[in-house]
Amino acid sequence: MKMRTEQDSMGNIEVPADALYGAQTQRAINNFPISGQPLPAGFIHAVAAIKAACAHANSELGRLDKDKADAILQAAHGIMQGEHDSAFPVDVFQTGSGTSTNMNVNEVLAHLASAGQPVHPNDDVNMGQSSNDVIPSAIHVSAALALGRELLPALHQLEQTILGKGEKLQQQVKTGRTHLMDAMPLRFDQELGGWATQVQYGRDRLQGMQSRLQQLALGGTAIGTGINADPRQARLACAYLNQLTGQAFCPAEDYFYALSSQDTAVELSGQLKTLAVALMKIANDLRWMNSGPLTGLAEIQLPALQPGSSIMPGKVNPVIPEAVAMVAAQVIGLDAANTVAGQSGNFQLNVMLPLVASNLLTMITLLANSVPLLADTIDGFTLNEAHLNENLARNPILVTALNPVIGYAKAADIAKKAYAENRPIVEVALAETELSEAELRELLDPAALTRGSQQEKG
Repeated sequence: MKMRTEQDSMGNIEVPADALYGAQTQRAINNFPISGQPLPAGFIHAVAAIKAACAHANSELGRLDKDKADAILQAAHGIMQGEHDSAFPVDVFQTGSGTSTNMNVNEVLAHLASAGQPVHPNDDVNMGQSSNDVIPSAIHVSAALALGRELLPALHQLEQTILGKGEKLQQQVKTGRTHLMDAMPLRFDQELGGWATQVQYGRDRLQGMQSRLQQLALGGTAIGTGINADPRQARLACAYLNQLTGQAFCPAEDYFYALSSQDTAVELSGQLKTLAVALMKIANDLRWMNSGPLTGLAEIQLPALQPGSSIMPGKVNPVIPEAVAMVAAQVIGLDAANTVAGQSGNFQLNVMLPLVASNLLTMITLLANSVPLLADTIDGFTLNEAHLNENLARNPILVTALNPVIGYAKAADIAKKAYAENRPIVEVALAETELSEAELRELLDPAALTRGSQQEKG
């Protein structure tokens, strides 16, 4: 490999001749051969957007030569569009401030922008900034963009799919279950409506924290005092970022908070975990409802997507719910790592920033990619109506509706006898009570029982 010599404050170092980065990036490559996993491209694009915004602001303030600023802006827009993703190889597991990644972006931008005149990675590209305010800001920017562009639309689609499926199935009654045991009946639209509300509330929680996520540490520089930055720079930079992204970013209300803590990131992580828990519940309900086809619940049939066994011919498994459940497990685990990372705000700086950045974007991407698959699965399942109706007719728990008429103890005796003799509850109750068949069928009508005593919603 052909090499060239680059220099930084620590001296000379050999860098691949065709590399867009410089000395500090090469030192990081040498120092952190840990996972082979660089930070997500979305995060790098967010750092580049921040660099563009700061170059624009410093040019407006007369601090940065306009030609240099324009060259940095052009280079930054190329990075934001994914033109140079391979130029950012620094490992996630690096210096806790993310300085190596900040300098990686600074060096690449300086290299790209130096065609007409020398552009310095620190003096020009990093003007009025520090890794300590750029990296926390990029965490917020990248997460806000990923939520808005990927996850929130996917959740809206899932919610609407569930509601639409429930509306189609609102006449179908099924056996409810508590403790995995037979309980009172409910309609499919009621069961699916519970899922839809879980998704809706998950989306609401994520949207509800946007105002905190849109506050950026940018302008705090090294420790929150704003050393070496024009006091107007952050406001101008945020205005430019908003033009680029359509968001509403603004300087943080308290820079010392914004640099030293990752509470907002931990809050976001927790909301993503809550969403993952909801999706796992829905996925597991689907797996149970699909179980069988002969010896399980067999209430529904999920779309058959692939052979389910390398040895058992004809077996088809609920592969999408299983994949979603694994995504949920991974998200829950990454949230635990983010919780530990959030505690690492030592005095004026959190020192697990790259881990938080990587985990948040990984969580959002996993959820955003799996949610549409879950929506397709829900939209595509079919009912085993005959089996559903048979189970309803033989469900001894229907006798609960007779409690006000014959009392709990008598109803319990009827339920036990119906179960022991494998007879329909109406048949046993007709023999054990003085109620007529017409009265019993009215009292024990599963569809009527799904309405219970609930007030009609306005």
